[in-house]
Amino acid sequence: METVGGRTLRVARWRLDEPSGFPPILFFNGIGANIEAVSPLAEQMTDRGFIMFDMPGTGESPDPVVPYNPFVMSWIAAQLLDRFGLETVDVMGISWGGAMAQHFALQHPLRTRKLVLIATTPGMAMVPGNPAAFTKMADPRRYTDAKFMNEHFATLYGGQIENPEDKKKHIGRLKPPSPRGYLYQLIAMLGWTSLPALPFMAKETLIMMGSDDQIVPLVNGKILKAMIPNATLKVVEGGGHLFLLTHADESIAEIRGFLSPTETDTAKAA
Repeated sequence: METVGGRTLRVARWRLDEPSGFPPILFFNGIGANIEAVSPLAEQMTDRGFIMFDMPGTGESPDPVVPYNPFVMSWIAAQLLDRFGLETVDVMGISWGGAMAQHFALQHPLRTRKLVLIATTPGMAMVPGNPAAFTKMADPRRYTDAKFMNEHFATLYGGQIENPEDKKKHIGRLKPPSPRGYLYQLIAMLGWTSLPALPFMAKETLIMMGSDDQIVPLVNGKILKAMIPNATLKVVEGGGHLFLLTHADESIAEIRGFLSPTETDTAKAA
């Protein structure tokens, strides 16, 4: 637990004290998701540091006392980086967290080297997904009832599940957010969109989308690609909203290749 900016958050860190030729990754999770949901990704990125935290009211972070917005949470994330002596990071976010990642990069450009946006949108200006998926997503049983989650996994997330054991493990890692925590995450993004600011996004950006995402259709990634000047769009064929889970090897290889230091980065470091 760390108290920063007046808020107490549960923070997870991997390899920050180990030498690495790469900047660490600051990761923003999806709505209602706890640290454990993405811990396999952090564990597989063995060549770099990794830091993420449970949003207020999710995982084991205490409930928020007052609402917050992307500006506040980006400022708190920057304070957290200061706490651990991290000046520059690669910023990554999935779904709801992808919007947070965009905001952080726009608010703290000097602390952001590269940006990875996974299965995400420009906020309120998004193209909505399958109504059936949104209905199931709003049902709290997706966090509390493993049987419900198992039955409706395909409707919720789409994509091809190559290894049923991966789905079972993912469901077992989920911890339900508090009602207030989930509500405040929803409220945080009301009226928010990055669309007007994206043409000024100077960071090299990788956008990753699943071709069969039922929650965030591929067209949202195409919108981001069109609006961000220095962006690359990678479509994971057969991937749904959780292609990081179902297509882990392909996804991690793509992320690693993108985040590898360029000749320009090496020259700056020298």
